[in-house]
Amino acid sequence: MLLWIKQFNLAIFFLFFLIYAYQYIYVLVRFFKKMPELSAEKLHKYAVVIAARNENLVIGGLIDSIKAQNYPAELVDIYVVADNCTDDTAKIAREHGANFVLERFNKQKVGKGYALNYVFDYIKNTCGIRNYEGYMVFDADNLLDENYVSEINKVFDKGYRVVTSYRNSKNFGSNWISAGYGLWYIRESKYLNGARMICNTSCAISGTGFLVSSEIIEKDDGWKYSLLTEDIEFTVDKVIEGEVIGYCEKAVVYDEQPVTFGVSWKQRMRWTKGFYQVIYNYGAGLIKGMFRKNGFKCYDMFSTIAPASILTVASIFMNCGAFLYGALTGKSLIAAISLLEVWSAFRNIYISLLFFGTITVITEWKNIYCSSPKKILYLFTFPVFMFTYMPIAIAALFKNVTWEPIRHTFADRERIPLARHSRVIQ
Repeated sequence: MLLWIKQFNLAIFFLFFLIYAYQYIYVLVRFFKKMPELSAEKLHKYAVVIAARNENLVIGGLIDSIKAQNYPAELVDIYVVADNCTDDTAKIAREHGANFVLERFNKQKVGKGYALNYVFDYIKNTCGIRNYEGYMVFDADNLLDENYVSEINKVFDKGYRVVTSYRNSKNFGSNWISAGYGLWYIRESKYLNGARMICNTSCAISGTGFLVSSEIIEKDDGWKYSLLTEDIEFTVDKVIEGEVIGYCEKAVVYDEQPVTFGVSWKQRMRWTKGFYQVIYNYGAGLIKGMFRKNGFKCYDMFSTIAPASILTVASIFMNCGAFLYGALTGKSLIAAISLLEVWSAFRNIYISLLFFGTITVITEWKNIYCSSPKKILYLFTFPVFMFTYMPIAIAALFKNVTWEPIRHTFADRERIPLARHSRVIQ
């Protein structure tokens, strides 16, 4: 029994390393290769699409940052869908200059995916999907660097039909929870999507701040993705189809992160359940795709959505089962070994997460907007934040999860360096 426990945990550790070793190579890629310098031959015409649910405190700031872009205003139209709102989101969107404000009320089909499809259906029936060459999708709590559109236009102009951007945080320094989100997104942007772009493989959409060609929206007849994580669903489906998603590091979007554990738990529960939904619906397609021309792209996306949570849950169940067996049968050595194996696993994961966090904090120091002591402190709490996904991963297996809006309140754009600003949150 003791030998079996050790062999099982060794196998889990080996699988983790085997599956995710390539992400260490991604770090080396970013150190030794630079992002390509791009220029655009054409200024393309875009529509910005914003799905908002009771976002009266932040929607105005986003629209203001869009209208302040260093890009011809006549080439950017703003569409806002106030989705099942009970506040004055629609009114404020109109006051701040959104070109089109739609109000949608549907209590059966609830979620961002349905709201996006509502907007695209409206555009299709009025001016036509091809009236715009591309569609940028943002959440209402976002703020854009003033060069966002001009920079992402350069990547789009090179033929990428889907482009994601550098995701930063409006409130990184609020506490260890917001910092945990923020550090993960910065690391994802630079050391996952950035490396993927350099290696000419496909990047991944991360919730908000992305551009989609009108060709794809027309082909899909709108937005057909409505699982709990519609961004990952979209990414996986496009990768299976052979689409190469691009990345623009100079297009920076800031968003607001939760600051209470209760809100964070609810949000990440939805995400985790959504990942399980994507695995169930698209996992077979990704596995088949691994043995085709776009094999590594499918492997990369499969490792992103599946193995970590599956292996973690398996490890927890097995070791807890061994501990209970040892405790209930009086075999204290088995119980003790099980606890030591769990501790060893946590230690190894903590070191790995600390490595990625340290590399990110050092190289992106100037892009993390909080005081230096907080940057250092939250580096060490980052693995702890990631550990809290473990109970979420287990609970999401059994819990019925529905889409619920997250209230956003962080509206002070003067505390974000939108190209013109340089003050740091203290």
